[in-house]
Amino acid sequence: MFWRRGGTRVVGGGGPAGTVQAEPAPALALDGVSRAYRGGVTALDAVSLRVPAGRMVAVLGRSGSGKSTLLQCAAGLDRPTAGTVRIGGTSLTGLGEAALTRLRRDRVGFVFQSLNLVPSLSVLENAALPLLLAGGPGRTRRPAGTQQEEAGRARAALDAVGLADRADDRPDLLSGGQQQRVAVARALVTDPDVVFADEPTGALDPVTAAEVLALLRRAADAGRTVLMVTHDPVAAAWADEAVFLHGGCLAARMGTPDAGEVRRLLHELGRR
Repeated sequence: MFWRRGGTRVVGGGGPAGTVQAEPAPALALDGVSRAYRGGVTALDAVSLRVPAGRMVAVLGRSGSGKSTLLQCAAGLDRPTAGTVRIGGTSLTGLGEAALTRLRRDRVGFVFQSLNLVPSLSVLENAALPLLLAGGPGRTRRPAGTQQEEAGRARAALDAVGLADRADDRPDLLSGGQQQRVAVARALVTDPDVVFADEPTGALDPVTAAEVLALLRRAADAGRTVLMVTHDPVAAAWADEAVFLHGGCLAARMGTPDAGEVRRLLHELGRR
């Protein structure tokens, strides 16, 4: 079903109160992840988080709380100075750059506020781009039928976001919301284990933002894991769980987030 949410609301850090039930193996797991930079700045401080498959989790916090650093470490875009990150059963800690790049191409999808669409490519080609990149430089001589298969998968991804009829257009002919939907299609075309979304609705009006959030919600309901960084309590309310960072630490967790409660907690954390 479209809304597959629930669970105990938890605030104040730590695990849920009450009986502890066994959870399925996480699609994404961070264990004691810290990230320090030169000059003694600690962006993350021993953050642990497990996200099962088919869950949508919103990460919130004030500016400088560490939420973007968490996403970058979780996605393998940055390396933590301590702790471990696992996507599925694969630890990112010991992977070299080439293996890490392959993992991101094959098993991870990205949706960013900046979109990063290629203006010289059609909408269809933008959606298919991860499939082309997944094969590396040798893909200039692809086996017969591969291009057709990639185009078919890209068209299916565009159809899922309601843009199959715009496949041949250039991105600059689309509205901002339509461009973001192309970015969602591109993130989903490889059938990734985890989709990372960094402020995916930050530049959109409320109606268009709801359309994009519905796509991410649908992806989670279909079994993908979605980790979304956002500053918007309304966006967080689409998630199964909201986690709050403060000063680089995991400060609180909230199951079945409500926009009003999220707003209240953000305000409370801002006063600390």
